[in-house]
Amino acid sequence: MVALLLAVALGAQAAPAPSGSDTDLAVQAREAWAKRDRKRLADLVDAARGQNHPLAGWVEYFDLNARLTELRQADMEAFYARYAGSYVEDRLRNDWLLELGRRRDWANFRRDHAGYQMRDDREVACYALLAEQAGGNKISPDAARLAWMAQKDGDDGCQQLASAMVDAGLFKADTLWAKARLATEQGRPRAARQAVALLAAKPLDQKLAELQDNAGRYLARKARNSPRPEAELTALALARVAANDPAQAGDVLQDKWSVLPKDLQAWLWVQIGRQSALRLRDDALAAFERAGKLAPELDWSDDALAWNARAALRAKQPAAALRAIERLGASEQREPAWVYWKARATRMQGDAPAARAQLAALAASPLYGALNFFGRLAAEELALPTPLPPAPAPLTPDERRAARSHPGLSRALQLIALGLRSEGVREWNFSLRGMNDRALLAAAQEACDREVWDRCINTSERTRAEIDIAQRYPTPHRPELMREAQASGIDPAYVYGLIRQESRFVLDARSHVGAAGLMQVMPATAKWTARKVGMNYSPELMQDRDFNLRIGTSYLKLVLDRFDGAQALAAAAYNAGPNRPARWRDGPVVDAAVWAENIPFNETRDYVRKVLLGGAVYAQILGLPATSLRERLGASIGPAGARTADLADVPPAAAASAP
Repeated sequence: MVALLLAVALGAQAAPAPSGSDTDLAVQAREAWAKRDRKRLADLVDAARGQNHPLAGWVEYFDLNARLTELRQADMEAFYARYAGSYVEDRLRNDWLLELGRRRDWANFRRDHAGYQMRDDREVACYALLAEQAGGNKISPDAARLAWMAQKDGDDGCQQLASAMVDAGLFKADTLWAKARLATEQGRPRAARQAVALLAAKPLDQKLAELQDNAGRYLARKARNSPRPEAELTALALARVAANDPAQAGDVLQDKWSVLPKDLQAWLWVQIGRQSALRLRDDALAAFERAGKLAPELDWSDDALAWNARAALRAKQPAAALRAIERLGASEQREPAWVYWKARATRMQGDAPAARAQLAALAASPLYGALNFFGRLAAEELALPTPLPPAPAPLTPDERRAARSHPGLSRALQLIALGLRSEGVREWNFSLRGMNDRALLAAAQEACDREVWDRCINTSERTRAEIDIAQRYPTPHRPELMREAQASGIDPAYVYGLIRQESRFVLDARSHVGAAGLMQVMPATAKWTARKVGMNYSPELMQDRDFNLRIGTSYLKLVLDRFDGAQALAAAAYNAGPNRPARWRDGPVVDAAVWAENIPFNETRDYVRKVLLGGAVYAQILGLPATSLRERLGASIGPAGARTADLADVPPAAAASAP
């Protein structure tokens, strides 16, 4: 997994040093790695060692990674010794563990795994369980099931783990079908095929391929309700229909397939409810309720339970919302969103004291409070003040010196300056492990001083007790941003909140879909906006800070006008395109917070929360007239009146990913 990330390193985000300079060797090595130019890599390793290059470890990493399938354990041990404790040591160890797993070299795997620090690779975790089993140790079927269920698509380690558990008789058919259903719910057909393949029944493989190719045809010609494997396939076919047309799936299930086992019917009604909720359909809640009546004991995914709760909130059914929230996993229930919505549902049911206590706990939480969307909403609903946290004590010279001299942080900043942002960010995050609040503040300040604003913000956000608001919500480009926001007639705090979320103030940021600059405007959107407001446009201007601010604020103003100044709708439109929130507002008039919670795209839902919260915080920082988060969110959102076609042909500023 880790090695593949190299292929998408964001080299366009900063210009590399001129070829031949001693700081350019890591960039040249990454380029040679991409081409698998082994001779060039060997030459670069010699050059890096000869120069005692500060990024020699990365040059050697690219060289060894390109030759991984030919290396021996001794080669790894030598590298580990040269770069002990560094991120490149752990990163190459991660790659080597994957290679050892593919070789089924469990003895070396067990020895190497003991020194693995990050432990964030899912496939390595599956191989580790296989290595334990190969070493004669029993592994927990629950641990193996958890690891396999977390597998998304296609890795060898987790699939081999599942196969070993099947061979040992520890994974039965019900576990394999549960995985196939979960993969189908998540839209991962390959993972579903892998699960069914473990049943070692060739006709089932073929039928699954057929229904994934054309579920409707399969249902019409081959689907059956028994024996159990055939019923499972029929359920998978109906789930695929539900993903495209939940109403049609409900009709077919009710009219023809109510003979399926009750647990499969219930699972299908959950899928119909979830897909209906994603489409903001009024019948979503009825589908969820039908599932609960058919099989009360059925386990639902947290995602399905979350959409059940959202549909219930939208339908003003607090009892149903509470039932769904209380069935979420323990960690999900602790999330601020569900603490807040549980309190709101409790209050809707008439238990005001309990709701007030829940909201007060959320508002007072040192981890959330006024710097969290839901903590701030909770405080405002209780009429509590939302002051910014006091500044921490100034950093001491020793604290600053420790951050400045930290080898991992220094390497990370060098990598980012060279345009190797993906590698730099990972080295930076590795270096933060185990730091206390003061060390984190010092590291963040080092990034702030270098104007590496994403590391400045993200690092400062890790502190628990000491909060430096100037680091978490910096105000770079302030004169220019204030000028352009005022010229466009929009709130500068709102613009700051949006930029903080879009680009983290990285001037040359570029998304994988081509959105560019501080305000991450898509080329087609920039061209359209320039034509609308009478500006000259050329693609190269998008990297100019002032032009990017001007075109971005101009577009944002057009979007705000389209939605009559509603900041929540405009933020959703900026991220997902104007047509989507225009559709999402159709239906009943609902509380604006409920509307935002029901945004169907996870990315856009989170984006709207963070932009609006950022606007509220930045208003305080900038000394602008106080505007509460609730005022920015609005009281309610419902169907549009006039002016519904102004931006019908405009793409989003920064494309969102559909769930």
